[in-house]
Amino acid sequence: MIKCILLDKRFLMLLFFINLAGTIYGYKWYESQLSVTPDIFLIFVPDSPTASLFFTIFLLFFMFNRHVPYVEALGIITLFKYGIWAVVMNLLTLAVDGSLNWQGYMLITSHGAMAIQGLLYAPYYQIKLRHIAVAAVWTLHNDIIDYVFEMMPVYGSLTEYMNEIGYFTFWLSIVSIFIAYYLTIRKKEHDN
Repeated sequence: MIKCILLDKRFLMLLFFINLAGTIYGYKWYESQLSVTPDIFLIFVPDSPTASLFFTIFLLFFMFNRHVPYVEALGIITLFKYGIWAVVMNLLTLAVDGSLNWQGYMLITSHGAMAIQGLLYAPYYQIKLRHIAVAAVWTLHNDIIDYVFEMMPVYGSLTEYMNEIGYFTFWLSIVSIFIAYYLTIRKKEHDN
């Protein structure tokens, strides 16, 4: 039944427009940070909207029975990574501050859905090891830009924990890469 829903053209169109709207909203959310970001880092700063952009591109091609494996690899890895990352950061903000505004709860819900949707479409990606490798380099390079060059998103009350957050983020990247490999390459090899 889930397969029927995931492949239904109307559902794909709905998912496409939801992700497109979320991507646009995400880039607007980063507007103030992007305005003070050096040009060389601009492409690496808006993490979540770029992840949802990758998935939106995948959906567009998928609706026309086409594949873009590098985009698919970037999508599954970054959707899971930044989906989980945003959920954890908002829960940490709640723990540190004792409260969370409505946007924080919205981010928990939307980013949790981001992580899940990327995984749900794993059986349909046409990813090979070279695609995972390129996406892995992008993902780990992004961590360096964020935590070495300090281009990470600003979560006011969590600023004092940046070293720990950077460490967590690195390992979340490794887990995300492994999950993408397992679900798209290893599982298919095992099933054949």
